[in-house]
Amino acid sequence: MGSLADLTPPIALGALDGRYRGAVADLVDHLSEPALNRARTHVEVEWLIHLTDEQAVPGVRRLTGDEKAALRAVVTGFGADEIAEMAATERVTQHDVKAVEYFLKERLTHIAPAEADRGLAELIHFCCTSEDINNLSYALMVKGAVQEVWLPRASALVEKLATMASDLREVPLLAHTHGQPATPTTMGKELAVLAFRLQRQLRRIEEADFLGKLNGATGTYGAHLAAVPGADWQAISESFVEGLGLTWNPLTTQIESHDWQAELYADIARFNRVLHNMCTDVWAYISMGYFAQVRGQGTVGSSTMPHKVNPIRFENAEANLEVSNALFDVLAATLVQSRLQRDLTDSSMQRNIGVAFGHSLLAIDNAARGLDGLDAVPEAMARDLDANWEVLGEPIQSAMRALGAQGVPGMEEPYERLKELTRGRRIGQAELVEFVRGLGLPSDVEERLAAMTPATYVGLAPSLVDHLD
Repeated sequence: MGSLADLTPPIALGALDGRYRGAVADLVDHLSEPALNRARTHVEVEWLIHLTDEQAVPGVRRLTGDEKAALRAVVTGFGADEIAEMAATERVTQHDVKAVEYFLKERLTHIAPAEADRGLAELIHFCCTSEDINNLSYALMVKGAVQEVWLPRASALVEKLATMASDLREVPLLAHTHGQPATPTTMGKELAVLAFRLQRQLRRIEEADFLGKLNGATGTYGAHLAAVPGADWQAISESFVEGLGLTWNPLTTQIESHDWQAELYADIARFNRVLHNMCTDVWAYISMGYFAQVRGQGTVGSSTMPHKVNPIRFENAEANLEVSNALFDVLAATLVQSRLQRDLTDSSMQRNIGVAFGHSLLAIDNAARGLDGLDAVPEAMARDLDANWEVLGEPIQSAMRALGAQGVPGMEEPYERLKELTRGRRIGQAELVEFVRGLGLPSDVEERLAAMTPATYVGLAPSLVDHLD
């Protein structure tokens, strides 16, 4: 038997780079290994430009506009050739960030080739430890992945759910508490609860901070001051980090503390968990017949039972959310810890960020496609409501309580009287109306309660949908 590992092009080990590639491919631009090297190149280029613009090192000229553009073009033109070249260099250096430095120094000889300019190359990676470059690179990568890929997809899903909630706001639904029939609501209100929760998590994620630092090997600017004692290195660092679109962290060890990552991943994991709740609730509604899955969308359903269309989108979403959360949880727990100045656990751990986002994105894609394949079945909801008139015991005993508090005679022990009528037995409209008319209620209250049905006992449920963004 031949080895699959020897085939070209290489076969993906994981599902995200194989079966599910199409759903998560946009993340490759942000959270892949080549994306990391491109981000490192970007940070190194901008640091060189910043040093010369600020005249941080006396006697070094400013770069011209054309030279800056040429350097930045190295980043925007980063592709297959550059990936291969950098990989070859890393095999020699055995150090990924050093490979980026050598790559840029070679490019600079073509951009500023004069003998007098060769000293510019010494400002590439000037006074930087690898973590100065890496922490900024990861912050830029994660920020791009969140703002350009994850948030738009997540927001579109939540908007889809909110639209469904609005469309179904008036459709009455028998609620279930502890799996038992309970006070009716509307399907729209129940979906709105989930959409509201998801919207709240999106707002937290939209407001996330992405921190970065550039302060040397132990966070002291020691090399900076030794090299150029007259420069305001804190101000130079702050303006550089903020110029990248990040929030400056002024106080770190060798590594940026990663607390912002833990905060972000906890918020995304919480979004995932609410989305998981949505998937299990919708799955339950499908099993009750409240939603029909639209046929003709290319799904076979069961391989043996032709009548079935399985709720696989929601089940797949559940599984991927669980994988994503396992990774986000361990990232959040591990990245905030480091021995003294640093250890390398964060380096290995951060290489899994893309996988965590990938499984979340795949789940969002599955959930969105699942929602697209649903049709509400109001008739099924109505049948369940009509089979559970006992749920009107609540409004009747509540009305009796209010009347008793107002001094109306004959309203004693309303809860106990309704319990005797309804607990452990099914009653219909006739039994309930007969009971109401025998209570001695004021005529207006009697008529109101006698006319009530499970389908009309939904309170303010339809208008509560308006609380969605």
